Amino acid sequence: MAGGKKPKVLNKPCIMLIVIAGMERFAFKGVASNLVIYLTDNIHMSNSAAAKTVNSWCGLTSIMPLLVAPLADSLWDHYSTILVSSLFYILGLASLTSTTFEWAWPVNKSISNIFMFWSLCLISLGQGGYNPSLQAFGADQLGEEEDLPTDQTDLKKSSKRTVFFTWWYFGVCTGSLLGVSIMSYIQDTLGWSLGFAVPTFVMIASIFLFSCGTRSYTVIFANDHKVENHNPFKTMADGLKAAISRVYNCGIGEPNRKADVPELELQENQLSSQKLVGTKEVNDKPSKGISFSDNVKVSLRLLPIWTMLLLFAVIFQQPATFFTKQGMTMKRNIGTKFKIPPATLQGAITVSIILLMPLYDRILVPCTQVFTRNEKGITVLQRMGAGMVLSIIAMVIAALVEEKRLKDPSLTIFWLLPQYILLGISDIFTVVGMQEFFYGEVPVKMRTMGIALYTSVFGVGSFLSAMMISLIEFFTTRGGKQSWFTDDMSKARLDKYYWLLAILSTFSLLLYMILCRFHKSRSDLGDENDV
Repeated sequence: MAGGKKPKVLNKPCIMLIVIAGMERFAFKGVASNLVIYLTDNIHMSNSAAAKTVNSWCGLTSIMPLLVAPLADSLWDHYSTILVSSLFYILGLASLTSTTFEWAWPVNKSISNIFMFWSLCLISLGQGGYNPSLQAFGADQLGEEEDLPTDQTDLKKSSKRTVFFTWWYFGVCTGSLLGVSIMSYIQDTLGWSLGFAVPTFVMIASIFLFSCGTRSYTVIFANDHKVENHNPFKTMADGLKAAISRVYNCGIGEPNRKADVPELELQENQLSSQKLVGTKEVNDKPSKGISFSDNVKVSLRLLPIWTMLLLFAVIFQQPATFFTKQGMTMKRNIGTKFKIPPATLQGAITVSIILLMPLYDRILVPCTQVFTRNEKGITVLQRMGAGMVLSIIAMVIAALVEEKRLKDPSLTIFWLLPQYILLGISDIFTVVGMQEFFYGEVPVKMRTMGIALYTSVFGVGSFLSAMMISLIEFFTTRGGKQSWFTDDMSKARLDKYYWLLAILSTFSLLLYMILCRFHKSRSDLGDENDV
């Protein structure tokens, strides 16, 4: 590194926001991981209805950022979006907690079901604005927009951003592991009221911690104004004035452009001398905004890579569904009394991520730098591709283990560990790479949209997984044959399903490799062709 400096050290605001992200994941996973049990045992839904409800809710939650992000980028700053969306988030959690009390269930239970449904929708809406904005806001604290556009500083920015997203995912996984393990125990032993109240209070505490760090944050407004050591109430007011002004004067995020200026010309200006939105100086020098059509253009440019990641997202759904079904039929005894709950093996994914994530930056990157002579060891696209390869290997192992299980019913549940661990390692490569890729490949004013594109992969992947299961059931049961997913696990053919996923993912990987050869990053396109 030039001058012997280490640009990979994260500043205090970044570290605080990583902790806050972990707290949010604790709250969300504390609800989502055991929600299907609550719906069947307390709401008295059927198993299929509960599973469909949870899958649909998770899909909606993952896709919601894609719908909310364009408005957040066009009208408001990340800081204000986080505070406003957190109110919806907390209101949804509090409403869901209220459904655990007997007085919340009158004679007309359909009304109560509708109330619970809208509670879940409020959580999805709140998270749709909160999660991508929080992550983009955390990356904003790196201060990279102040760097000069030289090749050396580009490498430094990219390297620091890689470290941020790596540790961000580490924090998220830590919160998820604690949420799944602690809250499942509380809900099963101490009751659902406390089981949902704790995530609600943790979310409130995370917003309080976020507010405590207000003075240390750097806020970038929708019109590119950057403010440090800001007043939170003034920031909210300025963001609101900006939103009203943009809607009233020129529509949602539609900037005033001259006819001879390219439709989307992005300028990353030095803004320290400019004043906040609403001052006279803004009228003297109009800022470039982001319109809905601009969001569409950026999304279309990234659509090919986005599409090739969908099958990885389908594989991502397997641990919580069919891997668990496999474990139910295998020997799970430890001693004479204790049986391992199959769902706990999902923790192997998170544990492998937590243990191996630090090694990526400490060991893998320095080793690969020797061969690639790249500052980051491997590029973001190569990182995602490596994770896709590992996910395919995991599915091959899952298919082989399932074939062995069908032949040997006495197989122990620990045979499933390799496929769980491999998926955890693949997450370190692909999921972290996706976060950095979609954040870095969108203009500065559309960073929330970039994070939303990343989360939407898993939302669409969730729906795609359900659709694939329906299609496979339709074709495999024709002529009176038995479905691959029959309830009798001794006759189910999950191995064929895993082989199918491995084959489809291999084709997806080959297309991905071809697309990578033709893909041009923002730096290749240049500032004037940023999108």
